[in-house]
Amino acid sequence: MVVAGEASGDLHGSRLLHELRSLHPEFTSFGMGGDLMIAEGLEALADSREIAVIGLAEALRVLPRAHQILLTLERAARARRPAVAVLIDSPDFNLPLAKRLHRAGTPVVYYVSPQIWAWREGRVRTVARCVDRMLVLFGFEVDFYRRHGVEVEEVGHPLVDEVADHPQAWDVEGSAEEAVRVALLPGSRRSEIAAVLPCMLEGAVLLARRRAIRVRVIVAPGLDRSLLEPIVARTHGADGLALEWIEQERHRAIADCHLALCASGTATLEVGLLGTPMLVVYRLNRWTYWLARRLVRVPHIALVNLVLGARVVPELVQQDAEPATIAEHAERLLVERPVRDRMREELRRVRPALGAGGGSLRAARAVARWLDARAGAGSAPVEGAT
Repeated sequence: MVVAGEASGDLHGSRLLHELRSLHPEFTSFGMGGDLMIAEGLEALADSREIAVIGLAEALRVLPRAHQILLTLERAARARRPAVAVLIDSPDFNLPLAKRLHRAGTPVVYYVSPQIWAWREGRVRTVARCVDRMLVLFGFEVDFYRRHGVEVEEVGHPLVDEVADHPQAWDVEGSAEEAVRVALLPGSRRSEIAAVLPCMLEGAVLLARRRAIRVRVIVAPGLDRSLLEPIVARTHGADGLALEWIEQERHRAIADCHLALCASGTATLEVGLLGTPMLVVYRLNRWTYWLARRLVRVPHIALVNLVLGARVVPELVQQDAEPATIAEHAERLLVERPVRDRMREELRRVRPALGAGGGSLRAARAVARWLDARAGAGSAPVEGAT
């Protein structure tokens, strides 16, 4: 059983299923995911896009459907008795599911740690009770979980393998003389896209009044471009931008940009690995932001800054995520070469900071131990073991 609650989880889950196939060709899988996991053979009992939201108000709106899905998955686990359940990130959904699966006697592996080391640390007690093993992406997470008595294994970040080196725009002589290429990465959840994309676009409109730019809207894996198009159409001034949609060859397109405006999340690590100078732009529902400011205990919101241990990339959050502020910071990165070069030099530390490659395979090997145990229970693998 494999359960992912949003687009990055769907990507990590698809890589895990792909690697697991080479170790256990006979396994089958069911649960919740998106198009990428379905392409790797997942029998989807629910679509992860139905619950992929950020914010308290947004979560309340999908709560009834999320509860239905929770019950569906619990019933499926009790009926099918999977060898192991792999829950990927999405703690607001997956931690309650972990409780139910634990009571049902299903071994639980949690892949991609929730950021409980950053806020709502009390949730680690649920992990200690209901999760058989945590598979984490970052070394600092290992110490956190060991302090709380949780079985934990660092597998490394899959992005190290997924994001290859590509030629960078600033390394091409004269590449910014005609038109500056700006990438917009507004996230993968409907709620964050609706909050972040308009201010990104309006910031780009202001920047376009100062210099010639071409804007590339980067569509997250598993998302339909039609989700973003109405937002662009409603954004004042965006119709005057030279705008390009990027759905394929995303990494090559980002590396070929002089600047990226990026929503907080895994995408900041992608852009960091590619070496493109960036601004992190993020907005939340005001009540969610009010609560987060009182609960979050880390100095940075951007994963790329957390991994590097410093504010390498500017974080324009909430009232700072205004078009004029975005345009001002963007102009500085484009014009002031020492500032830009310093950021690019710091971003070169992202790849070594994320560790060696092979993260998806190591995660698959960890999950395969439960499949091995199920197969070893009799003279042959159990029919339909998942």
